[in-house]
Parts: sequence; structure tokens; C-alpha cells
Amino acid sequence: MARPRIAVVAVGGNALTREGEAGTYAQQWRNATKVAGAICRLVEAGYRPVLIHGNGPQVGNLSIQQEEGSRLVPAQPLAELVAMTQGAIGHLLSLALHHASTGTLGVVDIVTHVEVKSSDPAFRNPTKPIGPFLAEDVAGKLAAERDWVVREDAGRGFRRVVASPEPKAILEAAAIKELASKGFLVIAGGGGGIPVVRRGRSVSGVDAVIDKDLTAARLATSVGADTLVFLTGASNVFLDWGTPRQRAVAEMTAAEAEAHIADGQFAAGSMGPKIIAAVRFLADGGQQCLITSSRHLAAALAGSHGTRIVPTAGRMPASRRSAAAQ
Repeated sequence: MARPRIAVVAVGGNALTREGEAGTYAQQWRNATKVAGAICRLVEAGYRPVLIHGNGPQVGNLSIQQEEGSRLVPAQPLAELVAMTQGAIGHLLSLALHHASTGTLGVVDIVTHVEVKSSDPAFRNPTKPIGPFLAEDVAGKLAAERDWVVREDAGRGFRRVVASPEPKAILEAAAIKELASKGFLVIAGGGGGIPVVRRGRSVSGVDAVIDKDLTAARLATSVGADTLVFLTGASNVFLDWGTPRQRAVAEMTAAEAEAHIADGQFAAGSMGPKIIAAVRFLADGGQQCLITSSRHLAAALAGSHGTRIVPTAGRMPASRRSAAAQ
């Protein structure tokens, strides 16, 4: 019997709280049902999905709620807020998947911890945007009052930025792989995973938000996925974005993607991490990476929409190089 094709699907937090939305439960539920519909189409195409989601808007909003309510109850650390958003967003996606599949999918949501290094330079240079877009004067005032680091984000306003260290290991990887192999639709690594550092034999939470795209690549390799999917607000990857030369890319090799990264084609706060994650996944033995919107996922799987990134011909994946050296 053929081995089921596992696809890791990464959904951005902005897919659940879209630009211009306040992030109400009703808004997030409506957006979650659209994502769930796309996941069901993936199942119909013969894939066994493992779902990972972002949490940028949600964890930032939650941090504001924590600080505003700190006069009445203690505010919790950022790692704890990542855990809270894992539960909240996982709940939304689980219910939406049950609804879209009329209860035929076995959905399980895993609290997921991701190990990072305390020496990671990201802790000295926060870059990960979280929370709402703010006017410059409001952002400056909050930065002064709350000791935030704020930066302008893609011309859309100012946002708080926090440390975003590299994901090194997923503590629950074996359990996630086992559940996926048994036919469960697993939601894991929410918000990039709860960041933890290892101190001797123990691990403890650390204040950061890991980029979910980079965690998605590590997760996909860990569970033996052949396909990595990034669902975004855009239907394709574009070169020369925002210029008269802007053009959609239907397919590129990993080597071409690396060249575009070196040329500065992809912004660090949007498409950049997805392309980097795709290159890493393919280098570790993945077969393909798809980048498209949830609306166009079925067409992307058929090869008629979205952007497909494939291995470079003649370049042996890292996993095979390691096996050949043994």
C-alpha cells in the first residue's frame, strides 16, 4: 500500500485576523471556515495535512490586554501568551475543520514547544512584528511607556517587534508524526511554537515569538512530509513587488529562490521567511513547496495557480547526503 502523502500547511495569523479587521471572534471564525474549506480540499486531493498557524496579530493583542489588565490580575510572560494563542486559535481551527468536514475528520491540536538557543542573536535584535498597526505617535508613546521596541512595518504603520530566534528542535515531533501516520489531522506548532531554552536536563519558556514559517519547514521535515504549503493573502509570489515590473512567478527552483533572496526580492516581514523556509525544506529532502491563497489551493495543487518551488536539478538533498556519507 502506498504511503500517504503528508503535507504541512502553514496559515498566517493574518489569515485569521485580516488587515483592517479588529480581530473579533466572529471575524476570526469566518476566516477560519475559509481556511478549513481549503484544508478539506487538500484531504480530497489525497493528502494527509498537518496544520501550523501563525499568531502575530493575536499574541500582540493579547499582550495589550495583559498589560491593560495588570492593575487587577498579574500579566503573564510572552511565552505563556504564545501558549494561550495556541489554544485559542487551535480551538477555532478545530471547530472550523469539524464544521467543514461534517465531522468526518479526526482533528487533534497539540500544545507544541520549540527549542531555541539562549545565545541566538535575535534576542539582541527584535524583528518579529506582533499586534495591531499603530500610528507613529501612538507607537512612540507606547514604546516609551512600556519599554517596547517598535518599527515601521511594510508601509502600513508601526508595530511592536519582539525577538524571533531560530527554531532548533520540536519537542513533540515524534508524537505529531505518530498521530499523522494514524490518520489524524494534526494542528501543531501554533504561533511558531512555544519558545523554550534548555538548561541542563530541564527546559523553560523564554520571551520570544518564533517565525511560524521557519518552524513549518522544520516540522515538515520532522514528520516526513513531501509537500509544504504556505497559505497567504496573495495568490502568487511576485518579483519586483510594488513596481511597474511586478510579475507573478509560477515556478522556480530552490537555486533560483536563493538568488532572489540574495537580490533582496522578498521582504523580511512578509514573503522572505516563506522563501527561506521553502529552500530549507527542499534541501532536507522535500519534494515541493506551494505558496498561494486558501481560495486557490485546489488550483495550485493541480499546477494551474500559485507559486511552486521545486528542488534544483542535480543538487542532492541534505538528508540524502547524510545517508550517503554513512
